[in-house]
Amino acid sequence: MAGFRVGFGYDSHRFEAGRRLVLCGIEIEGETGLKGHSDADVVLHAVIDALLGAAALGDIGSHFPDTDEKWRGADSAKLLSSVVDEVSAAGWRVGNVDVTVICERPKLRPHVEAMRLRLAGLLRCPVGGVSLKGKTNEKMDDVGAGVGIEVHAACLLEGIK
Repeated sequence: MAGFRVGFGYDSHRFEAGRRLVLCGIEIEGETGLKGHSDADVVLHAVIDALLGAAALGDIGSHFPDTDEKWRGADSAKLLSSVVDEVSAAGWRVGNVDVTVICERPKLRPHVEAMRLRLAGLLRCPVGGVSLKGKTNEKMDDVGAGVGIEVHAACLLEGIK
């Protein structure tokens, strides 16, 4: 299967006291976590949807429904790894991903390189194929008011069969 496929993913979660904040599989110490059925790693969830969309394999909810207790508290890094396996079995590999994280807090700059390295490892691609940007929403809407985080992710898959 030669060629390329492009995918787009989106996710958002509200903050919830008493939870740890996990972004790209990395715990951000001293920050309020996100509400979710799994570990609520909003970045990995958006990337999962981008990969599944590009490969025409459904969406995160069809693979890991929040109505299934099996996924309660799940490590999203493991979910992403299983999706990468499935995408690979379908004849694709990750060429690159471009991720935009929109939040007022935490400040992402101190964590961006570690997040890129972790994401590259999970995606089995070079770190040069992972772009991760942090943006604020300039105090507009709920995200701008600091209620939560939203993420947009795009990916390019390359055919390997």
